[in-house]
Amino acid sequence: MDTAVTDHLLTTTRAVRKRLDLDRPVEPDVILECLRLAIQAPTGSNSQGWRWMVVTDPDKKVKLARLYEEGGGDYLRKNATAAGAQGRVYSSAAYLLDVLHRVPAMVIPCIEGRVDGASNGQAAGFYGSILPAVWSFQLALRSRGLGSAWTSLHLHKEKEAAELLGIPDNISQVALLPVAYTIGDDFKPAVRRPVEEITFWDSWGHTR
Repeated sequence: MDTAVTDHLLTTTRAVRKRLDLDRPVEPDVILECLRLAIQAPTGSNSQGWRWMVVTDPDKKVKLARLYEEGGGDYLRKNATAAGAQGRVYSSAAYLLDVLHRVPAMVIPCIEGRVDGASNGQAAGFYGSILPAVWSFQLALRSRGLGSAWTSLHLHKEKEAAELLGIPDNISQVALLPVAYTIGDDFKPAVRRPVEEITFWDSWGHTR
């Protein structure tokens, strides 16, 4: 295994918003190919409860974008003028608000079941059975020249989204990923705190 290639993939898979190519179509076969890789991810008890909602219908994309806006548009726009790195993140997210309806595809990862009112342990196991597959999907997209971003604002309107898309009541939506080819490919590792500062050994706060 070429670790240089895999390390580059892992360190340069970014949340892409402003560099999504809104005009280039995304082939359904590419999405299916990436999902085929994604479902190799582990799931609790090998339950394989993932389900994937791919939305390309223009009218439904407009309606989903409206639900996304209602879910947190005011919050994002209010914070988009903040200074520094956080302001840039909110600005990017606010940009996505304005163009979300134009992305070639929206992918909504879903999983069978509900955890409303569940304990932390139950919720961890539940979401732990879908999140690895979502990240694998995003990595597979990146390796093929496509970008995505994990978003969740539409979940404030999950019921309305379910009605729009015909999603059954026993299915949980987990996120909404805008999917498009990227404009350019020069993504770089993000600035992060040294891992030595945030990794503890044997006792909380004990670093090496």
